[in-house]
Amino acid sequence: MRFDDHRVVITAAGRDFGRTLALRFADLGAEVFLSARTLAAAERVRDEIRDRGHQQVHAYACDLTDPASIRDFASGVAQHTDHVDILINNGARYLHGPDLQSASDAAVVDTIASGATGTVLTVKNFLPLLLNSDKPDVVTMVSACGTAGHHRSDAHDAFYAAKSAQAGFTEILSKRLRPQGVRVISLYPPDFDNPDPLSEEWESTPREAKDALTAQSLVDCILFAVTQPRDCFIKAFHFEQV
Repeated sequence: MRFDDHRVVITAAGRDFGRTLALRFADLGAEVFLSARTLAAAERVRDEIRDRGHQQVHAYACDLTDPASIRDFASGVAQHTDHVDILINNGARYLHGPDLQSASDAAVVDTIASGATGTVLTVKNFLPLLLNSDKPDVVTMVSACGTAGHHRSDAHDAFYAAKSAQAGFTEILSKRLRPQGVRVISLYPPDFDNPDPLSEEWESTPREAKDALTAQSLVDCILFAVTQPRDCFIKAFHFEQV
C-alpha cells in the first residue's frame, strides 16, 4: 500500500496521534501538509519526517479556535498545490473532568471552538482543494464521546459537546458531499494506546482481543477506508470498548 500520488493534510500533527498519522503517511510516500497550534511544534515533526528521507512535507501553524489562522493554513497549502486528496481532522482540545464546574469558561470555549467550529471551518476552507482531486476524502477523528448515549469517559461535558457537534457535522456532510464525489469518514474510538511510531513499542504493543485499541489499528482503519474503490463510502468506524 503506497500513497505516492496523494497529498494529505493533517491538523494537530505536532504530537500524539496527529504526529503518528503524519509519520505513517509520509513513510507510505504521501506529500504531507501538517499543522500544529504553534509553528515550532509542526516543524519538529516535519524535521523528523525529513530525517527519515522524505522531503515532501510542509509545516504550518494553525490555531483551530481562530478562523483567520485556519484560512491562512488553507491559503498556505494552496500555494504549494492545486488539490488535496485527504483531509484529516485530527485536531480538538481534550478537556478532562466529569464535573461541569471544574473547567473555566475560557477552557470550555476553547474546547468547543477547536473541536466543533475548528472542524467545520477547516473543511470549509479546504473544500475547494478537495474538489480539485479525483479521490477526495475527509477523515475526522471524532471519539466515542460523540456517540449518542456514551458515558464511560471522564472527559468534561464540553468535550462531549464538541465531539457530538463533530458527529452531527460529518453525518450531514457525508450526504451533501457524496454527489460531488467526496467521501466523509468518521472514527469513534474510545481511549486508545498511542505508542511512538519511531520506537520499538510500535511493533510490540499487544493487539489481542483483551487489549485496548491501538493507534496502529486506527491508522489501519483509515488506510483501508481511503484505499477502497470510489463507490465504497465507509461512513464511520465504531469500536467496542474494553
